[in-house]
Amino acid sequence: MEIISLLENISYAENHPSAQVLINNAYSKEIRITFREGQEMKAHKAPYPIIVEVVEGFIDFGVGEARYSLPKGSLISLEGNIVHDLKATADSIVRLSLYKGDQIERVQQAVEGK
Repeated sequence: MEIISLLENISYAENHPSAQVLINNAYSKEIRITFREGQEMKAHKAPYPIIVEVVEGFIDFGVGEARYSLPKGSLISLEGNIVHDLKATADSIVRLSLYKGDQIERVQQAVEGK
């Protein structure tokens, strides 16, 4: 059993969002991504389905040509291999739920814009 807080020990990076693995067990990976207003994750895709939850703040979420305004409390799920991007329009905290087979390093590269 693990008990983790999404809202404790928050840290932000200066030039890009910051990702922290909160849970990595036999079934899933839970990652907290923090954004300062204006920071973004450029267009990328995950090889497996994902779920994104806006815990705090406000995220402009792009899927292909469509844009979605996601306030605090919003959830969005995507199938694998769907190109998407995120931009914080306020300081924000996002929870990313990954399929166990996905790679944490891939997320870190997307966060850092690589």
